[in-house]
Amino acid sequence: MLLSLFCAMPHLFLFLFLFLLPLCALESLSSNHRQGPVRLDSRVGSMFIKPSPLGSPQPFLPLAPSPLAPFTNTTIPKLSGLCTLNFTTAESLISVTAIDCWEVFAPFLANVICCPQLEATLTILIGQSSKLTNVLALNGTVAKHCLADVEQILMGQGATNNLKQVCSIRSSNLTEASCPVKNVNDFYDTVDTTKLLTACEKIDPVKECCYQICQNAILEAAKAIASKGSDILAIDAPHVQPEHSNRVNDCRNVVLRWLASKLEPSHAKKVLRGLSNCNVNKACPLVFPNTKQVAKGCVDEISNKTACCNAMESYVSHLQKQSFITNLQALDCAEALAMKLKRSNITADVYGLCHISLKDFSLQVGNQEAGCLLPSLPSDATFDSISGISFLCDLNDNIPAPWPSTSQLTSSSCNKSIYIPALPAAASSQSCLYSRDILFSVLVALLFLLMTTV
Repeated sequence: MLLSLFCAMPHLFLFLFLFLLPLCALESLSSNHRQGPVRLDSRVGSMFIKPSPLGSPQPFLPLAPSPLAPFTNTTIPKLSGLCTLNFTTAESLISVTAIDCWEVFAPFLANVICCPQLEATLTILIGQSSKLTNVLALNGTVAKHCLADVEQILMGQGATNNLKQVCSIRSSNLTEASCPVKNVNDFYDTVDTTKLLTACEKIDPVKECCYQICQNAILEAAKAIASKGSDILAIDAPHVQPEHSNRVNDCRNVVLRWLASKLEPSHAKKVLRGLSNCNVNKACPLVFPNTKQVAKGCVDEISNKTACCNAMESYVSHLQKQSFITNLQALDCAEALAMKLKRSNITADVYGLCHISLKDFSLQVGNQEAGCLLPSLPSDATFDSISGISFLCDLNDNIPAPWPSTSQLTSSSCNKSIYIPALPAAASSQSCLYSRDILFSVLVALLFLLMTTV
């Protein structure tokens, strides 16, 4: 509560800005800014003392950040010397990826920040290399060496040492896989590249997710090269075999690499991250435990509000150990859990009854109830040699979780703002510091300030 108040009302805290390091700064995603670090409380393990609901998956256990040695003392990677990619063409992207996938936060930022950035970087590396090699994929042997080299480079800059596991990346993801086209000349012979580039050269990350102009152009190009030499995609979509669908997906990767070859790396990154975020925001990434314990206290007519809300709070506390999610994902998660609860014969609006908000579905930092919803638009973590690692939080997050009606269940994410006017906006993003010592100092200074103004 204190954190949200501080971030939302900075003009009331002039005293703090004079004597303490600024913690939060209201800023738009499009503006240049210096962010304060987001840190996990060193006592964070103490919030996992409640027993898990029946069938609950084991949560990731966040640890307090280690000293910033990985960034201040980068190690020289041991490269294979057998990778054909030119890493200098995407040097800045690699540095951003290392920060996005920093060792401590990688598992908790994987779905929204780390893995989309890693995938974009690999796509751009292969796309840029195609200017010299004339191919939009690596062969199996080279792909293994290149993926290992990328891992070594990122680890040398502080990234987690299990990126392949965190992001489910395999060396085959760098090849053409089942796509029959990888040669640049064959690509030009098959695809209307002018139409493709026109659709995807510049995308609006909000409108694209709703109108899918670039995505449709990519799908059209992927189908064109997937069907090269055969007529497997000439039949109706419902009759397309799974292996044919996989071929289209593999060809989609080839199309993205071609796009990355036609754009400057920084520009290509914006396009690729914008496209990936459309998929990121489509569904809730959380794993929901069994709702048996909640059903016991909240089923049908709720006779004991306290028991019901205790059960709900216990249940939600286990969702808060999984990962940071975006504000749009939080809406999806709220809807998904509501449907799961309804199937357990819970008919009352337990969100409203128990004051469940959207931020309750995202990872909670420390013992300060400092939930953080990430913006729905693409964002990166940043590193500052003084303050450390930080990332943007949408602190317009005290929005009550909506208990969906039947009419809301069929609405797309593009229409959800119609039903929830207070939908968190990415433009309200702020960069905040989560540190036990700093928050304690803020509390003391705030109390002092209040006493002097009475």
